[in-house]
Amino acid sequence: MAIIGKLLKKTNQINYKRVVKRGKNHATQRETLLKLLDYAKNTKFGLTHSFLKAIKQKNPVLSFQQNTPITEYEEFYTLWLAKTIEGKKDHTWPGRIKYFALSSGTTGSPSKRIPVSEKMIRSFQKTSVRQLSTLHDLNLSEQFYSTSALAVGGSTKLTKKRKHTEGDLSGILKKHTSLIVSPITKPGSKIASMKDWNQKLEAMIEKAPQWNIGILAGIPSWCILLMERIVDRYALSSIHDLWPNLEVYVHGGVFMRPYLPRLEKVLGKPIHLLDTYLASEGYFAYQMTPHSQGMKLILNTGVFYEFIPFTSEYFDEDGQVRDKHKAFTLSEIQEKVDYALVISTNAGLWRYLIGDLVRFTDAKTQELVITGRIRQYLSLAGEHLSLENINTAIINCATAENIEISEFCIFADNEHQKHIWFIGCDGAVDEQSFAQILDKQLVELNDDYASARKYTLNMPELKILPLQVFYSFMKESGKMGSQHKFPRVLNSEQAKRWLTFLSVTE
Repeated sequence: MAIIGKLLKKTNQINYKRVVKRGKNHATQRETLLKLLDYAKNTKFGLTHSFLKAIKQKNPVLSFQQNTPITEYEEFYTLWLAKTIEGKKDHTWPGRIKYFALSSGTTGSPSKRIPVSEKMIRSFQKTSVRQLSTLHDLNLSEQFYSTSALAVGGSTKLTKKRKHTEGDLSGILKKHTSLIVSPITKPGSKIASMKDWNQKLEAMIEKAPQWNIGILAGIPSWCILLMERIVDRYALSSIHDLWPNLEVYVHGGVFMRPYLPRLEKVLGKPIHLLDTYLASEGYFAYQMTPHSQGMKLILNTGVFYEFIPFTSEYFDEDGQVRDKHKAFTLSEIQEKVDYALVISTNAGLWRYLIGDLVRFTDAKTQELVITGRIRQYLSLAGEHLSLENINTAIINCATAENIEISEFCIFADNEHQKHIWFIGCDGAVDEQSFAQILDKQLVELNDDYASARKYTLNMPELKILPLQVFYSFMKESGKMGSQHKFPRVLNSEQAKRWLTFLSVTE
């Protein structure tokens, strides 16, 4: 096994030098767009939006922006994607799209069908190899290179429709995974295909002693819960008693910091944490090293990026884009500015507003962090409270009170002009005192919130709930486990379902 470890480590060193060290610049993005336009110029979408004309222009990017409007899912679905899903050829992408990923969305939100082309699948594979190459920089032990990777993801079982196949992205990618890689990835086909989260969780716990896990990948809430259950089942002091070679955790999907206290409790020694920006729409970025402040944007795997400043100049109070043609390219971005991400992909999404907000920590190296969602902010009385403000306040309060908070949510109570908070915590907490500390934190973090609290916004209301209540709501909503995550900022419909659920369970 040591020989295999050395071989894998040497292969990784070579690959690292070949694909990671090679620099990419803004011109790469221009080339990416030209390739996308050329490939799709004879599709219905390409003909309608003058792709061929854009290719021939001195400034193809500007021509593309002038002729192709920015759209969100609902509008793009109505105008274009519905026909693609029905099996129409050469509509938004050459040929027929055979696979559609059902995005997890947030609790209570209906699944979206995201096109996944053969080219996009190859892009995912290419990016995965590149990210694996970065492990070389961590100087991991040779024993690590003999271990397996455990992916705590969605069901790999796909559903065959009349003209296409659909399911979790993990299932679509699994279908195209090399047989060489399959033996070293866990939990294996049988467990991975399970749709019932509790059944899958139990199966992974049963198999855990048979595995030698070096890499864990998945959303924090479910990965940490799995490790906690394993530690409890086998009466361990930490997960490292069972998996001594666990050295890397690749996470994504949610802000990690609130989960760190729970993660540290279940570990026997420090591990490397690497963030990823992997969505059903594409594999956009990953953290090069644990010391990086942000994730490196991937510039040459079939995605063209645009950025819209998330300010009142570009978005109205409802989060709608004011100008459907204006957006900035990578060469124009600035650090410390929140941007709404717009993508055009090699699966036939064109100027698609994905809904995420990003901020560049280093414009020169194209490193960024996810700062929130367009719809996940509160402005009941002009307070403009961002998801970043909310996360930071919760972390600061938890630290000050010496408690663990990994799940929480908030919504706006229009009738009483105040924010309603629900905090998941199994410890004893004084709700009134905590609400005052939280309010003080938000006042310090956000000047608009401070101003609103003086004149129009009432004191926030707060309720402490057992952590299990949040998991129970996810189960009730059919969003238990795998890639699903609890929304931090609830819209009116989500808040209604949440309050109804709480009234029944009390």
